[in-house]
Amino acid sequence: MDQEKIQQAKSRLGIVGNSPELTQAVARALRVAPIDLSVLVTGESGSGKEFFPKIIHNYSPRKHAKYIAVNCGAIPEGTIDSELFGHEKGAFTGAVASRKGYFEEADGGTIFLDEVAELPLTTQARLLRVLESGEFMKVGSSQVQKTNIRVVAATNEDMRRAVAERRFREDLYYRLSTVQIAVPPLRDRGTDILLLARKFATDFADRYRTAPVEFSEGAREALLRYRWPGNVRQLKNVVEQMSVFEAGNSVSREMLETYLPQSAGSYAPVPVGAPRGEQREEREERGSHSYASEREMLLNLILRLQREIEELRAEMREHHPAPKSEPLAIPQTALVKYRPAVSDLRAGGDPEERPAPETMTLEQTERETIRQSLERNQGRRKATAAELNISERTLYRKIKEYGLE
Repeated sequence: MDQEKIQQAKSRLGIVGNSPELTQAVARALRVAPIDLSVLVTGESGSGKEFFPKIIHNYSPRKHAKYIAVNCGAIPEGTIDSELFGHEKGAFTGAVASRKGYFEEADGGTIFLDEVAELPLTTQARLLRVLESGEFMKVGSSQVQKTNIRVVAATNEDMRRAVAERRFREDLYYRLSTVQIAVPPLRDRGTDILLLARKFATDFADRYRTAPVEFSEGAREALLRYRWPGNVRQLKNVVEQMSVFEAGNSVSREMLETYLPQSAGSYAPVPVGAPRGEQREEREERGSHSYASEREMLLNLILRLQREIEELRAEMREHHPAPKSEPLAIPQTALVKYRPAVSDLRAGGDPEERPAPETMTLEQTERETIRQSLERNQGRRKATAAELNISERTLYRKIKEYGLE
Protein backbone atom coordinates (compact mmCIF):
# COMPACT_ATOMS: atom_id res chain seq x y z
CA MET A 1 0.00 0.00 0.00
CA ASP A 2 1.25 3.47 -0.95
CA GLN A 3 2.51 5.19 2.23
CA GLU A 4 1.51 8.58 0.82
CA LYS A 5 -2.10 7.41 0.47
CA ILE A 6 -2.07 6.07 4.05
CA GLN A 7 -0.74 9.38 5.37
CA GLN A 8 -3.32 11.28 3.32
CA ALA A 9 -6.13 9.21 4.86
CA LYS A 10 -4.76 9.83 8.37
CA SER A 11 -4.56 13.59 7.78
CA ARG A 12 -8.02 13.74 6.22
CA LEU A 13 -9.67 12.13 9.24
CA GLY A 14 -7.37 13.49 11.96
CA ILE A 15 -5.81 10.14 12.85
CA VAL A 16 -2.60 10.69 14.85
CA GLY A 17 0.06 8.01 15.15
CA ASN A 18 2.72 6.06 13.31
CA SER A 19 2.75 2.71 15.11
CA PRO A 20 2.98 -0.29 12.73
CA GLU A 21 -0.30 -1.85 13.91
CA LEU A 22 -2.23 1.41 13.44
CA THR A 23 -0.70 1.95 9.99
CA GLN A 24 -1.55 -1.63 9.04
CA ALA A 25 -5.18 -1.15 10.14
CA VAL A 26 -5.47 2.03 8.04
CA ALA A 27 -3.90 0.28 5.05
CA ARG A 28 -6.33 -2.62 5.42
CA ALA A 29 -9.31 -0.22 5.50
CA LEU A 30 -8.07 1.55 2.35
CA ARG A 31 -7.54 -1.76 0.54
CA VAL A 32 -11.03 -3.07 1.25
CA ALA A 33 -12.80 0.28 0.71
CA PRO A 34 -13.40 -0.08 -3.08
CA ILE A 35 -14.66 -3.68 -2.68
CA ASP A 36 -18.27 -3.91 -1.51
CA LEU A 37 -17.77 -6.36 1.38
CA SER A 38 -18.98 -6.30 4.98
CA VAL A 39 -16.27 -5.32 7.46
CA LEU A 40 -15.96 -5.97 11.20
CA VAL A 41 -13.77 -3.55 13.17
CA THR A 42 -12.57 -4.90 16.52
CA GLY A 43 -10.76 -3.19 19.37
CA GLU A 44 -11.09 -2.02 22.94
CA SER A 45 -13.46 0.74 23.95
CA GLY A 46 -12.02 4.18 23.26
CA SER A 47 -9.34 2.95 20.85
CA GLY A 48 -10.71 4.88 17.84
CA LYS A 49 -12.71 2.23 15.96
CA GLU A 50 -15.12 4.89 14.64
CA PHE A 51 -12.47 6.29 12.24
CA PHE A 52 -12.23 3.14 10.14
CA PRO A 53 -15.83 3.01 8.82
CA LYS A 54 -15.29 6.62 7.70
CA ILE A 55 -12.13 5.63 5.81
CA ILE A 56 -14.00 2.76 4.14
CA HIS A 57 -16.91 5.02 3.16
CA ASN A 58 -14.84 8.00 1.99
CA TYR A 59 -12.61 5.87 -0.24
CA SER A 60 -15.41 3.74 -1.71
CA PRO A 61 -17.72 4.26 -4.70
CA ARG A 62 -20.46 5.09 -2.15
CA LYS A 63 -18.66 8.20 -0.86
CA HIS A 64 -21.27 10.59 -2.33
CA ALA A 65 -24.19 8.70 -0.71
CA LYS A 66 -25.27 8.79 2.93
CA TYR A 67 -23.14 7.57 5.82
CA ILE A 68 -25.10 6.78 9.00
CA ALA A 69 -23.51 5.72 12.30
CA VAL A 70 -25.70 3.84 14.79
CA ASN A 71 -24.72 3.03 18.38
CA CYS A 72 -26.55 -0.27 18.91
CA GLY A 73 -25.78 -0.23 22.62
CA ALA A 74 -27.54 3.10 23.16
CA ILE A 75 -30.93 2.10 21.69
CA PRO A 76 -33.41 0.33 24.03
CA GLU A 77 -34.17 -3.23 23.01
CA GLY A 78 -37.87 -2.50 22.52
CA THR A 79 -37.31 0.17 19.87
CA ILE A 80 -34.18 -0.95 18.04
CA ASP A 81 -36.05 -2.77 15.25
CA SER A 82 -38.06 0.37 14.59
CA GLU A 83 -34.89 2.51 14.56
CA LEU A 84 -33.08 0.25 12.12
CA PHE A 85 -35.89 -0.89 9.83
CA GLY A 86 -38.66 1.68 10.38
CA HIS A 87 -42.31 1.09 11.31
CA GLU A 88 -45.82 1.53 9.98
CA LYS A 89 -48.45 3.74 11.55
CA GLY A 90 -50.15 1.92 14.44
CA ALA A 91 -47.50 -0.79 14.62
CA PHE A 92 -47.21 -0.18 18.37
CA THR A 93 -48.34 2.28 21.01
CA GLY A 94 -47.03 5.70 20.08
CA ALA A 95 -46.54 4.92 16.38
CA VAL A 96 -48.72 7.81 15.19
CA ALA A 97 -47.14 7.87 11.71
CA SER A 98 -45.01 5.73 9.42
CA ARG A 99 -41.27 6.17 9.83
CA LYS A 100 -38.24 5.27 7.75
CA GLY A 101 -35.48 3.29 9.45
CA TYR A 102 -31.75 3.76 9.05
CA PHE A 103 -31.47 1.01 6.43
CA GLU A 104 -33.99 2.78 4.24
CA GLU A 105 -32.51 6.24 4.85
CA ALA A 106 -28.98 5.10 3.97
CA ASP A 107 -30.01 3.26 0.79
CA GLY A 108 -27.05 3.40 -1.61
CA GLY A 109 -24.63 4.40 1.14
CA THR A 110 -22.92 2.96 4.21
CA ILE A 111 -24.26 2.19 7.67
CA PHE A 112 -21.92 1.81 10.65
CA LEU A 113 -23.23 -0.42 13.45
CA ASP A 114 -21.20 0.35 16.55
CA GLU A 115 -21.37 -2.09 19.49
CA VAL A 116 -23.01 -4.63 17.18
CA ALA A 117 -22.65 -7.38 19.82
CA GLU A 118 -25.34 -5.58 21.85
CA LEU A 119 -28.05 -6.34 19.24
CA PRO A 120 -30.88 -8.61 20.48
CA LEU A 121 -31.09 -12.02 18.80
CA THR A 122 -34.36 -11.13 17.02
CA THR A 123 -32.74 -8.06 15.49
CA GLN A 124 -29.72 -10.13 14.52
CA ALA A 125 -32.00 -12.36 12.42
CA ARG A 126 -33.39 -9.29 10.60
CA LEU A 127 -29.89 -7.95 10.01
CA LEU A 128 -28.75 -11.29 8.56
CA ARG A 129 -31.56 -11.14 6.00
CA VAL A 130 -30.50 -7.64 4.95
CA LEU A 131 -26.89 -8.74 4.50
CA GLU A 132 -27.82 -11.85 2.52
CA SER A 133 -30.58 -10.52 0.26
CA GLY A 134 -30.87 -6.77 0.83
CA GLU A 135 -34.46 -7.31 2.00
CA PHE A 136 -36.21 -6.11 5.15
CA MET A 137 -39.69 -5.38 6.46
CA LYS A 138 -40.79 -2.46 8.59
CA VAL A 139 -42.21 -3.21 12.02
CA GLY A 140 -45.93 -3.80 11.58
CA SER A 141 -45.69 -4.34 7.82
CA SER A 142 -45.87 -7.47 5.64
CA GLN A 143 -44.39 -5.76 2.59
CA VAL A 144 -40.81 -6.67 1.71
CA GLN A 145 -38.56 -3.73 0.84
CA LYS A 146 -35.13 -3.71 -0.80
CA THR A 147 -32.08 -1.71 0.15
CA ASN A 148 -28.62 -1.42 -1.36
CA ILE A 149 -26.36 -0.77 1.57
CA ARG A 150 -22.89 -1.56 2.85
CA VAL A 151 -22.57 -2.57 6.50
CA VAL A 152 -19.49 -1.87 8.60
CA ALA A 153 -19.76 -3.11 12.20
CA ALA A 154 -17.60 -2.60 15.27
CA THR A 155 -17.36 -4.24 18.65
CA ASN A 156 -15.13 -4.34 21.72
CA GLU A 157 -16.33 -7.85 22.62
CA ASP A 158 -14.72 -11.20 21.92
CA MET A 159 -17.15 -12.27 19.19
CA ARG A 160 -16.10 -15.92 19.26
CA ARG A 161 -16.93 -16.04 22.95
CA ALA A 162 -20.26 -14.30 22.30
CA VAL A 163 -21.05 -16.94 19.65
CA ALA A 164 -20.03 -19.77 22.01
CA GLU A 165 -22.28 -18.31 24.74
CA ARG A 166 -25.16 -18.05 22.22
CA ARG A 167 -25.39 -14.28 22.61
CA PHE A 168 -24.57 -13.72 18.96
CA ARG A 169 -25.60 -15.70 15.89
CA GLU A 170 -22.74 -17.64 14.34
CA ASP A 171 -24.03 -17.19 10.77
CA LEU A 172 -24.30 -13.41 11.29
CA TYR A 173 -20.79 -13.28 12.75
CA TYR A 174 -19.30 -14.91 9.65
CA ARG A 175 -21.42 -12.71 7.38
CA LEU A 176 -20.30 -9.51 9.13
CA SER A 177 -16.65 -10.46 9.41
CA THR A 178 -15.92 -11.05 5.74
CA VAL A 179 -12.99 -8.72 6.39
CA GLN A 180 -11.74 -7.93 9.91
CA ILE A 181 -9.74 -4.88 10.97
CA ALA A 182 -8.09 -4.96 14.42
CA VAL A 183 -7.50 -1.55 16.03
CA PRO A 184 -4.59 -1.68 18.50
CA PRO A 185 -5.06 -0.48 22.10
CA LEU A 186 -3.28 2.73 23.01
CA ARG A 187 -0.81 1.01 25.34
CA ASP A 188 0.60 -0.98 22.38
CA ARG A 189 1.15 2.09 20.20
CA GLY A 190 4.43 3.26 21.74
CA THR A 191 5.32 6.92 21.20
CA ASP A 192 1.91 7.58 19.60
CA ILE A 193 0.85 8.28 23.20
CA LEU A 194 3.13 11.32 23.35
CA LEU A 195 1.98 12.57 19.92
CA LEU A 196 -1.65 12.33 21.00
CA ALA A 197 -1.00 13.99 24.37
CA ARG A 198 0.66 16.97 22.66
CA LYS A 199 -2.16 17.19 20.11
CA PHE A 200 -4.88 17.20 22.79
CA ALA A 201 -2.99 19.82 24.84
CA THR A 202 -2.54 22.06 21.78
CA ASP A 203 -6.15 21.64 20.64
CA PHE A 204 -7.44 22.56 24.09
CA ALA A 205 -5.18 25.63 24.29
CA ASP A 206 -6.29 26.81 20.83
CA ARG A 207 -9.96 26.28 21.59
CA TYR A 208 -9.99 28.11 24.92
CA ARG A 209 -7.06 30.48 24.29
CA THR A 210 -4.95 29.27 27.18
CA ALA A 211 -1.26 28.38 27.42
CA PRO A 212 -0.68 24.72 26.55
CA VAL A 213 0.70 22.34 29.16
CA GLU A 214 4.08 20.76 28.59
CA PHE A 215 5.37 17.40 29.79
CA SER A 216 8.63 16.79 31.63
CA GLU A 217 10.82 13.81 30.86
CA GLY A 218 9.41 11.97 33.88
CA ALA A 219 5.85 12.73 32.83
CA ARG A 220 6.51 11.44 29.30
CA GLU A 221 7.92 8.23 30.73
CA ALA A 222 4.86 7.85 32.96
CA LEU A 223 2.55 8.43 29.99
CA LEU A 224 4.31 5.63 28.09
CA ARG A 225 4.20 3.20 31.01
CA TYR A 226 0.60 3.77 32.10
CA ARG A 227 -1.84 1.06 31.02
CA TRP A 228 -4.58 3.39 29.61
CA PRO A 229 -7.58 1.08 30.12
CA GLY A 230 -9.79 3.75 28.53
CA ASN A 231 -7.40 4.14 25.57
CA VAL A 232 -7.41 7.36 23.50
CA ARG A 233 -10.65 8.56 25.08
CA GLN A 234 -9.11 8.36 28.56
CA LEU A 235 -5.87 10.07 27.45
CA LYS A 236 -7.85 12.97 26.00
CA ASN A 237 -9.85 13.29 29.22
CA VAL A 238 -6.68 13.34 31.37
CA VAL A 239 -4.89 15.89 29.16
CA GLU A 240 -7.93 18.19 29.13
CA GLN A 241 -8.18 18.03 32.94
CA MET A 242 -4.53 19.00 33.20
CA SER A 243 -5.03 21.77 30.63
CA VAL A 244 -7.66 23.30 32.90
CA PHE A 245 -5.68 23.24 36.14
CA GLU A 246 -2.07 23.30 34.93
CA ALA A 247 -2.32 25.70 31.97
CA GLY A 248 1.13 26.98 30.97
CA ASN A 249 2.94 24.70 33.44
CA SER A 250 5.39 21.90 32.83
CA VAL A 251 3.70 18.75 34.14
CA SER A 252 5.96 16.54 36.25
CA ARG A 253 5.53 12.83 36.90
CA GLU A 254 4.08 13.55 40.35
CA MET A 255 1.58 16.06 38.96
CA LEU A 256 0.52 13.63 36.22
CA GLU A 257 -0.04 10.78 38.65
CA THR A 258 -2.63 12.84 40.56
CA TYR A 259 -4.80 12.76 37.41
CA LEU A 260 -4.45 9.01 36.83
CA PRO A 261 -6.61 6.38 38.59
CA GLN A 262 -4.01 4.47 40.57
CA SER A 263 -6.08 1.28 40.47
CA ALA A 264 -5.19 0.86 36.78
CA GLY A 265 -1.52 0.57 37.70
CA SER A 266 1.44 0.91 35.41
CA TYR A 267 2.12 -1.07 32.30
CA ALA A 268 5.32 -2.16 30.61
CA PRO A 269 4.46 -1.65 26.93
CA VAL A 270 5.35 -4.10 24.17
CA PRO A 271 8.03 -2.32 22.10
CA VAL A 272 6.75 -0.89 18.83
CA GLY A 273 7.83 -3.20 16.05
CA ALA A 274 7.91 -6.32 18.26
CA PRO A 275 6.66 -9.53 16.58
CA ARG A 276 2.87 -9.59 16.35
CA GLY A 277 2.81 -12.92 18.19
CA GLU A 278 4.30 -11.31 21.30
CA GLN A 279 1.74 -8.50 21.19
CA ARG A 280 -1.10 -10.96 20.69
CA GLU A 281 0.03 -13.07 23.68
CA GLU A 282 0.20 -9.90 25.79
CA ARG A 283 -3.37 -9.03 24.82
CA GLU A 284 -4.61 -12.56 25.52
CA GLU A 285 -3.10 -12.42 29.02
CA ARG A 286 -4.96 -9.19 29.70
CA GLY A 287 -8.23 -10.74 28.51
CA SER A 288 -11.03 -9.25 26.46
CA HIS A 289 -13.69 -6.69 27.34
CA SER A 290 -16.66 -7.91 29.33
CA TYR A 291 -19.24 -6.64 31.76
CA ALA A 292 -16.77 -7.57 34.50
CA SER A 293 -14.39 -4.88 33.25
CA GLU A 294 -17.17 -2.29 33.38
CA ARG A 295 -17.97 -3.34 36.93
CA GLU A 296 -14.27 -2.96 37.75
CA MET A 297 -14.38 0.61 36.40
CA LEU A 298 -17.33 1.38 38.68
CA LEU A 299 -15.45 0.01 41.68
CA ASN A 300 -12.37 2.01 40.72
CA LEU A 301 -14.54 5.13 40.70
CA ILE A 302 -15.88 4.24 44.16
CA LEU A 303 -12.38 3.74 45.55
CA ARG A 304 -11.22 7.05 44.10
CA LEU A 305 -14.17 8.86 45.71
CA GLN A 306 -13.38 7.15 49.00
CA ARG A 307 -9.77 8.37 48.89
CA GLU A 308 -10.93 11.93 48.21
CA ILE A 309 -13.34 11.72 51.15
CA GLU A 310 -10.56 10.46 53.45
CA GLU A 311 -8.36 13.38 52.38
CA LEU A 312 -11.23 15.79 53.09
CA ARG A 313 -11.81 14.28 56.53
CA ALA A 314 -8.10 14.55 57.35
CA GLU A 315 -8.11 18.21 56.31
CA MET A 316 -11.21 18.91 58.39
CA ARG A 317 -9.61 17.26 61.46
CA GLU A 318 -6.50 19.38 60.97
CA HIS A 319 -8.26 22.74 60.65
CA HIS A 320 -11.36 22.07 62.76
CA PRO A 321 -10.43 19.57 65.47
CA ALA A 322 -13.50 18.09 67.11
CA PRO A 323 -13.85 17.88 70.92
CA LYS A 324 -12.77 14.55 72.29
CA SER A 325 -16.23 13.96 73.67
CA GLU A 326 -17.82 14.53 70.26
CA PRO A 327 -16.53 12.60 67.27
CA LEU A 328 -16.02 14.53 64.03
CA ALA A 329 -19.24 14.44 62.04
CA ILE A 330 -19.08 13.83 58.30
CA PRO A 331 -22.27 14.27 56.22
CA GLN A 332 -23.55 10.83 55.40
CA THR A 333 -24.48 11.96 51.91
CA ALA A 334 -20.77 12.42 51.15
CA LEU A 335 -19.79 8.90 52.17
CA VAL A 336 -19.49 6.09 49.67
CA LYS A 337 -20.33 3.00 51.67
CA TYR A 338 -18.07 0.05 51.03
CA ARG A 339 -16.05 -2.36 53.07
CA PRO A 340 -12.51 -0.92 53.34
CA ALA A 341 -9.52 -3.07 52.55
CA VAL A 342 -6.76 -3.64 55.08
CA SER A 343 -4.48 -1.32 53.08
CA ASP A 344 -7.07 1.47 53.39
CA LEU A 345 -7.18 1.06 57.15
CA ARG A 346 -3.41 1.22 57.40
CA ALA A 347 -3.21 4.30 55.20
CA GLY A 348 -5.97 6.09 57.11
CA GLY A 349 -4.58 5.51 60.64
CA ASP A 350 -6.12 3.77 63.60
CA PRO A 351 -9.42 2.15 62.56
CA GLU A 352 -10.86 2.83 66.00
CA GLU A 353 -10.76 6.57 65.21
CA ARG A 354 -12.75 6.08 62.00
CA PRO A 355 -16.52 5.61 61.75
CA ALA A 356 -17.33 2.00 60.95
CA PRO A 357 -18.92 1.99 57.48
CA GLU A 358 -21.88 -0.19 56.79
CA THR A 359 -20.90 -3.42 55.07
CA MET A 360 -22.48 -3.66 51.63
CA THR A 361 -22.45 -6.32 48.96
CA LEU A 362 -20.88 -5.67 45.56
CA GLU A 363 -24.35 -5.36 44.01
CA GLN A 364 -25.49 -2.84 46.65
CA THR A 365 -22.34 -0.77 46.13
CA GLU A 366 -22.84 -0.77 42.37
CA ARG A 367 -26.50 0.18 42.75
CA GLU A 368 -25.66 3.08 45.06
CA THR A 369 -22.96 4.37 42.70
CA ILE A 370 -25.36 4.35 39.74
CA ARG A 371 -28.12 6.00 41.80
CA GLN A 372 -25.84 8.84 42.95
CA SER A 373 -24.56 9.38 39.40
CA LEU A 374 -28.14 9.58 38.10
CA GLU A 375 -28.92 12.19 40.75
CA ARG A 376 -25.85 14.25 39.86
CA ASN A 377 -26.87 14.21 36.20
CA GLN A 378 -30.58 14.96 36.88
CA GLY A 379 -31.59 11.57 35.51
CA ARG A 380 -29.86 12.09 32.14
CA ARG A 381 -28.82 8.58 31.23
CA LYS A 382 -26.42 9.50 28.46
CA ALA A 383 -24.45 11.79 30.80
CA THR A 384 -24.57 9.15 33.55
CA ALA A 385 -23.22 6.44 31.23
CA ALA A 386 -20.41 8.76 30.16
CA GLU A 387 -19.50 9.58 33.78
CA LEU A 388 -19.41 5.89 34.74
CA ASN A 389 -17.55 4.95 31.52
CA ILE A 390 -20.08 2.26 30.54
CA SER A 391 -22.34 1.90 27.53
CA GLU A 392 -25.87 3.31 27.67
CA ARG A 393 -27.27 -0.15 27.01
CA THR A 394 -25.43 -1.51 30.04
CA LEU A 395 -26.77 1.42 32.09
CA TYR A 396 -30.36 0.73 30.95
CA ARG A 397 -29.94 -2.90 31.96
CA LYS A 398 -28.52 -1.99 35.37
CA ILE A 399 -31.27 0.57 36.02
CA LYS A 400 -33.90 -2.05 35.31
CA GLU A 401 -32.05 -4.73 37.30
CA TYR A 402 -31.75 -2.50 40.39
CA GLY A 403 -35.20 -0.89 40.09
CA LEU A 404 -33.88 2.64 39.57
CA GLU A 405 -36.44 3.70 36.92
